[in-house]
Amino acid sequence: MPVPDSSRNTTTNNLQDIAARNRGARHLIEEFSSEFPADIWRFLATAFADTPALSAEITRLRAELAGARLDRANLAAAALATIAAHYDGEPDPLCYLHDELQAQGLDSSRWGRG
Repeated sequence: MPVPDSSRNTTTNNLQDIAARNRGARHLIEEFSSEFPADIWRFLATAFADTPALSAEITRLRAELAGARLDRANLAAAALATIAAHYDGEPDPLCYLHDELQAQGLDSSRWGRG
């Protein structure tokens, strides 16, 4: 049974576009900086400087979420294979779950299989 690909980015926020707009806004503000009081300029500069770190964090979290979704899909597929194997009378239907748990770095050998 095919598992739908839920790892695709469905957000409407394009980080490259956001970063480009941020750079453009920063450039415009810099051109007018002599007209702003220093404390306002420092506040704006700090706010603009936050964007790259936030973009990196969003990128990292997206990758982490995609990995978690893939692990969940693989575990669900293993569970379905286990159920089908049980109904088919296979001698070790839990091997599908065991193998997937092991592939995800979880040790299921302490329950009697190693």
